[in-house]
Amino acid sequence: MNNKLASLFAITGLLLAATQVQADSLVNGSIEDGKAKSLTCTACHGPEGNSANAMWPNIAGQNAPYLLTQLKAFKEGSRMDPLMSAQAMMLSDQDMADLAVYFESLPAAAQSVKDASTVSRGEALYRGGNIENGVSACLACHGPTGRGNPAANYPALQGQHADYTAKQLNDYASGARVSDGKPRIMRDIASRLSKEDIAALSSYVQGLR
Repeated sequence: MNNKLASLFAITGLLLAATQVQADSLVNGSIEDGKAKSLTCTACHGPEGNSANAMWPNIAGQNAPYLLTQLKAFKEGSRMDPLMSAQAMMLSDQDMADLAVYFESLPAAAQSVKDASTVSRGEALYRGGNIENGVSACLACHGPTGRGNPAANYPALQGQHADYTAKQLNDYASGARVSDGKPRIMRDIASRLSKEDIAALSSYVQGLR
């Protein structure tokens, strides 16, 4: 076994072994208060946290630690978006915690793959990565069914719009999105994916449930 293969297997094994815990034990927020504060959010993300626009993410069922981290990133400027940055600027730390646990409490979207012709390619990348390109399996961080890992602050992907996921991967690849912080896990992985890989992966995770 070559060193690159051994390293990828080691990383995958360690990430899969990470303890999965309930997100509500990690974020101190109120679901009831979050619901009361969510009206503005639902204009884009839908009344139940599932958006009608494929370029706006579904956030229902997303783990609370990840939602909280992203809201803080928008507020602090490490992640930029014309709509979200402006909204996050108006939120207190408690507002963000309340919204995070509220949207986590909602049922996640259940969708089908966007392009059935790319399922084999998307599944192979998601479950096995690409040894030749140094791409580790997505399930190592995001889980076999895309539920993520709240303890490690890895987001759920299941049911996410393919168009939105593709944009995030392309943004990571180009460096337009840097909110993965250090050690640049998503930027490093995305930069090694082809456009066809990104399209297949994004379609595949849309159908995870």
